[in-house]
Amino acid sequence: MILGPLQVFTGNANRELAEGVCARLEIPVGDATVDRFPDGEINVKINEDVRGRDVFVVQPTCPPVNDSLFELLILVDTLRRASAARVTAVIPYYGYARKDRKDEGRVPITAKLVANLIARSGVDRVVCLDLHAPQIQGFFDIPVDHLYASRIFIDYWRQQGMANIEDGCVVAPDVGGIKQARAYAKLLGIGLAIVDKRRVSSEKTEVAHVIGTVEGKRCILVDDMISTAGTITEAARALRKNGAKEVHVCATHAVLCGPAKERLDAAPIDSVVVTDTIPLGDMRPEGVRVLSSSDLLGDAILRIHQGRSVSKLFPV
Repeated sequence: MILGPLQVFTGNANRELAEGVCARLEIPVGDATVDRFPDGEINVKINEDVRGRDVFVVQPTCPPVNDSLFELLILVDTLRRASAARVTAVIPYYGYARKDRKDEGRVPITAKLVANLIARSGVDRVVCLDLHAPQIQGFFDIPVDHLYASRIFIDYWRQQGMANIEDGCVVAPDVGGIKQARAYAKLLGIGLAIVDKRRVSSEKTEVAHVIGTVEGKRCILVDDMISTAGTITEAARALRKNGAKEVHVCATHAVLCGPAKERLDAAPIDSVVVTDTIPLGDMRPEGVRVLSSSDLLGDAILRIHQGRSVSKLFPV
């Protein structure tokens, strides 16, 4: 089904990414005012006609998370009340995803709560990139297209000569990242190792073992996000301790909060590669390379608009 003309709007979370998406689509960013009332409440106005249009809102719920989330909700409500035919929320980084289950008593499941808020605001469809937990797709009662940044990273590592080499190794920084790391290892045609860690607190982890051979290897640590960088930096030190020749890091979402910058700058890491789902600003550590996700998101938007398969964008 092809709806009315395609339009893309954005809030203040990551306007540069939205502009990149629109450049890929060869359309302008939709004209909208997203600012604040004097008391801090969010004020939104759509400054062009959207009646009967197929509208996409590009808005990662990145820090400041609550502001970004509410901008998204209010934008969607505004577009609905302006009679848009369909509204798709493109959320490259899905915040509040860490709490996807009750792992102890008297805690929330915020990933589900946010899914409910987004659906109830009037969103017809959601597009995400590397969810912290893939099962979050099931928290929505509307269609969800889950894209993978591995398509971006695999091309990059192939260009860096890391594919099909005897001394190459993809490393999962914890047991939860095994599936993702295995997919990278298969696509690159290199080995696989796992760092077994124990979480001491919400900000601190300690490494117990390295499972697999990393001595003399060029290692790529793969994760979905870098938050305080505790997991990644401890894993890097463990790999060096076990004889790794090189340690590289790639992560989709550069949250980089708290001591992340200082930890990455001090860690025995040769390079860090992330995508632009979250604007780095002053938190960007020295030497970090940022790869654009705008082409992938733009291609997904166009395929959804034209009613074509999005799975064609999955890594091969």
